[in-house]
Amino acid sequence: MNMSALTFNSTPMITTATATDDRSRILGYNGTHSCSRLSRKKNPSIMACSTTKPLSPVVDHHGVNESGQSRIESLSQVSGVLGCQWGDEGKGKLVDMLARHFDIVARCQGGANAGHTIYNSEGKKFLLHLVPSGILNEGTTCVIGNGVVVHLPGLFKEIDGLESNGVSCQGRILVSDRAHLLFDFHQEIDGLREAELAKSFIGTTKRGIGPCYSSKVIRNGIRVSDLRHMDTFSQKLDLLLSDAAARFPDFKYGGPDMLKEEVERYKKFAERLEPFITDTVHFMNDAISQKKKILVEGGQATMLDIDFGTYPFVTSSSPSAGGICTGLGIAPRVVGDLVGVVKAYTTRVGSGPFPTEITGKVGDFLRSAGQEFGNITGRPRRCGWLDIVAVRYCCQINGFASLNLSKLDLLSDLSKIQLGVTYRLPDGSILNSFPSDLHLLDQIKVEYEVLPGWQSDISSIRKYSDLPKAAREYVERIEELVGVPIHYIGIGSGRDAFLYK
Repeated sequence: MNMSALTFNSTPMITTATATDDRSRILGYNGTHSCSRLSRKKNPSIMACSTTKPLSPVVDHHGVNESGQSRIESLSQVSGVLGCQWGDEGKGKLVDMLARHFDIVARCQGGANAGHTIYNSEGKKFLLHLVPSGILNEGTTCVIGNGVVVHLPGLFKEIDGLESNGVSCQGRILVSDRAHLLFDFHQEIDGLREAELAKSFIGTTKRGIGPCYSSKVIRNGIRVSDLRHMDTFSQKLDLLLSDAAARFPDFKYGGPDMLKEEVERYKKFAERLEPFITDTVHFMNDAISQKKKILVEGGQATMLDIDFGTYPFVTSSSPSAGGICTGLGIAPRVVGDLVGVVKAYTTRVGSGPFPTEITGKVGDFLRSAGQEFGNITGRPRRCGWLDIVAVRYCCQINGFASLNLSKLDLLSDLSKIQLGVTYRLPDGSILNSFPSDLHLLDQIKVEYEVLPGWQSDISSIRKYSDLPKAAREYVERIEELVGVPIHYIGIGSGRDAFLYK
């Protein structure tokens, strides 16, 4: 798209829009750069231009800060990478980059509804769903923790794909004996449940994640360790199938023949999976005592958390910091630095609130340029301006030590960029945090700051100080508003398209 066509009419510096407004109104602006605030005690709506200092010392493109210590090597023994929006922020790329400095990369929650795209040193693309993103680094052991729900056909398909492309998985992937098994019929239940909800559907990936976690919570689920006891496996599976058939009249699985066929299928899976099955609670804690470095990779993101997200338009696990301990069986005191991954704008797949969503040419441009289509479903992602209120809320919940701002290069063609900085109710009062009440969220107006674009290609830059001034001001304004330093910046899809700050 020729972004020169995206011209903006002159409007006030602050633009407001409700969640139900025509989002194209948000795009009509041509204000002056607003990068800091006057005293909000006097007038919370007034913004003034100033240049802010970075919150952290500048580091060179090798990740070495002023004290000579590697930014990455300074991360704590147990560190984590978690999503700070509605998912699809680019967590896999950061995990892949950090993995070469860690002994273990572990998944703690979610299932094959997570889609992490990474590239090897030759630029070959890999899309992972269950296997942790550290698999491309030969010295890294990958752990699938007890909090993950595992679809064995999908796992073996991933492993076969990796092996066929020269990535060795033997002895490098460990699957928790406490992880729950996700069956094909869970996926059918997922579809039946969405159809039942009709217009109120959640917009899931239909990978069976919710139904599998439901089985786990009502205590009739089947765990990986049950594959070692095939004499009782049939009865447990029959109970699961009978329960589903009683709940959904259109459920197609059932009957003695289908049960027998599924049991025989899983006997073969059990034999193949046996070398991977591990008491990962013991493994992880033993690794900690041996001072091995562990990187935890989150799936989905905090705004999809079952407790803290936009319920009920959420996932069925805890992709926030608390899920690390429950999903791996490690103590809170051992968890150190957590890095939140934030896209330079905001996207969301499926249904649910999206306060800073934009439509029209800019939204279409971001979707096209950023290839914003679901890794799992292929559905087009909804696109919007960066929501500072939501990011700040996620930072509070997780206690992030730093942030990774991804896809900054995707904003390069825009002449003006907006940041959603404040939520206001119809009476003008400010919401101090992201609300749990979706009806309240529908009523809010978003106040925006307008910053100038840099309108130049930054994808080949490898040093933060070489970024255009407007790009640096955008990064530093986000730091100021959120209160967390940005240490990593993504400016392209390649493995080396990364800046350290």
